[in-house]
Amino acid sequence: MSYQSFLLEPISCHAWNKDRTQLAICPNNHEVHIYKKDGTKWNKVHELKEHNGQVTGIDWAPESNRIVTCGTDRNAYVWTLKGNIWKPTLVILRINRAARCVKWSPKENKFAVGSGSRLISICYFEQENDWWVCKHIKKPIRSTILSLDWHPNNVLLAAGSCDFKCRIFSAYIKEVEERPSPTPWGSKMPFGELMFESGNSCGWIHSICFSESGNRVAWVGHDSTVCLADASKKMAVACLLTETLPLLAVTFITENSLVAAGHDCYPMLFTYEEQQGTLTFGGKLDIPKQSSQRGLSARERFQNLDKKASSETTSATLDTLHKNSISQISVIAGGKGNCSKFCTTGMDGGMSIWDIKSLESAMKGLRIK
Repeated sequence: MSYQSFLLEPISCHAWNKDRTQLAICPNNHEVHIYKKDGTKWNKVHELKEHNGQVTGIDWAPESNRIVTCGTDRNAYVWTLKGNIWKPTLVILRINRAARCVKWSPKENKFAVGSGSRLISICYFEQENDWWVCKHIKKPIRSTILSLDWHPNNVLLAAGSCDFKCRIFSAYIKEVEERPSPTPWGSKMPFGELMFESGNSCGWIHSICFSESGNRVAWVGHDSTVCLADASKKMAVACLLTETLPLLAVTFITENSLVAAGHDCYPMLFTYEEQQGTLTFGGKLDIPKQSSQRGLSARERFQNLDKKASSETTSATLDTLHKNSISQISVIAGGKGNCSKFCTTGMDGGMSIWDIKSLESAMKGLRIK
């Protein structure tokens, strides 16, 4: 594992370029900073300053040098690298509340923006007028959209919201793509069609993710639940109520394994048992540093009571790599079907890169299916 501290401010969101040599992060304000890797160091090479409100979502196009951002100013911008300068193009989202998350489609011909307006804006480029336009998915959304993820077929879109629901919609845009083929989630896919809905969680859906095949979708809620729906099993839903603090991010690392993280400041492994249709906790993916423990003197006990209102003999310092909540996870090597490395960023202003093989060798009994 490696840890890089970028800022004293929290990193609210991040995105990687295609070859993982550049990283775009938001330092919890209206700017986006782009860092480039030079050996073992990360150097800041660009600052994107166009938003008037805090940036809430960043996504780098899967294949090209295009970045899309959204923010509390209710706007989205598509940034294109021309020479050595990032040029912004404003996208009118037609919303009256803050944009919360943004995601490019796999083919880069459209992107989705979730907002507090209880709708999802599906944006695509109109060649005739040379501008970005959008269509809205509204029903049956009843609250703010907090998370989005695209199905590999470029048509289905998973959304998690504050109304405790995980949903899958059709985002088929006939102007930019061919009629989609049937999927295990359904065959009729007009724009805005609700393909799946689950209300198994009793908390806000902070993060949602499709598997590499697209036949499974997983999400985490503010009630500390991890849930998974399997379309091949007629959309059966497996939910696990964890004993952790609420989870904020989740991603597939194999077709049967998930990594989730949140307010406990370390990533955790969850495994889907296909035969039983259940989720199980696979272990904590953080190796605490060994620290020498000794008893406290009477003087130190009184000092702790005075400064920390505690007489505990253990230090108040966390023994995890991250020192504050983890807000986002992204796969950076191997893909969701066979991940070899994943990245976490958090409210401590740092980024960690986790190597799966190193974790397996360092942690006895760790089993990643």
